[in-house]
Amino acid sequence: MDDDPNRWGEEGEGSSRRPDPEELDTNRIDLRPLAEDHVGDLRWIHERPEVVRWWDEPTEEFPWDEPESTRLTIFVDGQIGGMVQYWEEDEPKYRHAGIDLFIDPRLRNKGIGTEAVRRVARHLFEVRGHHRLSIDPAADNHAAIRAYEKVGFKPVGILRRSERDPDGRGWHDGLMMDMLSTEFSSGVET
Repeated sequence: MDDDPNRWGEEGEGSSRRPDPEELDTNRIDLRPLAEDHVGDLRWIHERPEVVRWWDEPTEEFPWDEPESTRLTIFVDGQIGGMVQYWEEDEPKYRHAGIDLFIDPRLRNKGIGTEAVRRVARHLFEVRGHHRLSIDPAADNHAAIRAYEKVGFKPVGILRRSERDPDGRGWHDGLMMDMLSTEFSSGVET
């Protein structure tokens, strides 16, 4: 993959360029099941240093490397803007679900992550019947934490040295957050 920040799609004939984020209508967000034609753009986004910081380098198998997770591609105004995933614990005594995501760094701070998490949370509560969701950002990933709080997630506690740093030299803390269905913020004012 080349490192051109304007890249969009695969190189070669018929390739297009990534549109300026300011030209995209960030209110037009769509979540679609992961598909083979999304792989190149998702890998390109995942390889950005701002994403690697939280997600590490993508594996060779990415995005097919976690078959236990349901992955959805985030489209912003018809263009691939990131990925959101969820997993479910189906053991009746511990039933709940978890969410994670990444966004193209050029599309951050526009409410896209908040809206993607909100839509997945709604699906997990209303369609899949979960009563509790969890999410565990790095404790110093303040932007992610703010986005999750807007949906209704609340801090539960610090997971001390719970995850290796991307360079493999040390560890960093995680923040365990969860949300009950009664705490969900649909984003619609009543």
